[in-house]
Amino acid sequence: MRAALAGEKDAFAALVTRHWATAAALAARLLGSGDLARDAAQEASVAAMTSLLLREAYYGTRRFTDFEARLGLARNLLTARLQTLVDGGLLTRVPYREPGTRARHEYRLTDAGRELFPVLVALLQWGDAHLADADGPAAVLQHRDCGQPVRAVVQCAAGHRPLALRDVRLLPGPGARRATGG
Repeated sequence: MRAALAGEKDAFAALVTRHWATAAALAARLLGSGDLARDAAQEASVAAMTSLLLREAYYGTRRFTDFEARLGLARNLLTARLQTLVDGGLLTRVPYREPGTRARHEYRLTDAGRELFPVLVALLQWGDAHLADADGPAAVLQHRDCGQPVRAVVQCAAGHRPLALRDVRLLPGPGARRATGG
């Protein structure tokens, strides 16, 4: 079981990294060479690493040493990325102490972090549809209870689904500000 889970995580990691790498390559082609392309590739790399940290948090990883062992990231990079997720409100640091050791912190998903899960599912779904090998995706998300594949669906508050782009319109929200003429 543990080996199957490790294989599943490795496949997921490869899939996420590949999708972000493809996004970086597309950005580089669209933006041309130079600083913009380099920045886009770097941001894609950071986003991929952040996605992997969130994936681990979704799997239940909470402690720094466990993130480090599962992802093999340098401590300075891992510290910076975890702090970014804390600063962004996706993770929170919670103190803990095991008997006979100094106080440490673990990282727990916030409501905002848990609510980001459907976004990552949608990204994987898009990647499976447009970037997967001819053999199909490297990993699939499956509902534990019924065994069926998991997918992201866009729906309205009344429950109409699935909605396509042509079914949706953008309107000013309650926080919209009027543009001032100039």
